[in-house]
Amino acid sequence: MNETLDISIYSLALGFLLMALPIAGFIYFRVRIIKETLISIVRMIIQLSLIAVYLEYIFEWNNAWINSIWVLVMVGVGAFTTIKRVGLNYKTYVVPFFIAGFTSILILDIFFLGLVIKLDYLFDARYFIPISGMILGNALNHNIVGVSNYFDRLSKEQDLYYFLLVNGTNKKKALEPFISSSIKKGLNPLIATMSVIGLISLPGMMTGQILGGSSPVVAIKYQILIMIAVFVGSTLNLMISIVLANRKIFDSYGSIKTSVLKKNS
Repeated sequence: MNETLDISIYSLALGFLLMALPIAGFIYFRVRIIKETLISIVRMIIQLSLIAVYLEYIFEWNNAWINSIWVLVMVGVGAFTTIKRVGLNYKTYVVPFFIAGFTSILILDIFFLGLVIKLDYLFDARYFIPISGMILGNALNHNIVGVSNYFDRLSKEQDLYYFLLVNGTNKKKALEPFISSSIKKGLNPLIATMSVIGLISLPGMMTGQILGGSSPVVAIKYQILIMIAVFVGSTLNLMISIVLANRKIFDSYGSIKTSVLKKNS
């Protein structure tokens, strides 16, 4: 199959003209997010440009230690981003969320790269870094939604928790309504996305492989397994995050430590 067509700098700049449409809508409806949007785009350009240069060297070196450190950095960034977006205390939750991200990506990489794809070199940068990044990136979005919902409900519905607790229900049962709704809230968008893949959306990885010259059949096989890995990774990350966060939220008597709930609650 033919190689992917390159995009010139001129064509790339031309693509940014599309941003005029949402910005015009923001101005018309007086949506005050133009500054934040432009800053995000500039950051995206700078970050991706640096990553493009950096990955060239990473792919060339293909060193297990360097590749592992890079993935650990991604796990750390995910943990800090979750804490920031949910509005939690960094000192209290950075370790639990880092462990959750690390555990989920460790399980998924060993199973997916080692047992499914059967790589001779598990830390091969061409597979290890992009696939880890896709799993962590998707898990981050759903983790933020699920964890935020969990802390919101605990903050606003403490009476329900204590009511269930004092009426003969153990702590696990008392937390079930909170944990169940948070997991559903976090994963519902992903479940909806999986149900319409191929009908109204062509995922980025599959499209990228096809544009890169891969057979559509091969691209679809990878995409199916990637979506399974993303779903499992997102689920594990969210569940482990909640379980480990509970160690910080409750004291030995099962009482909620209000001091470690959301900053803005």
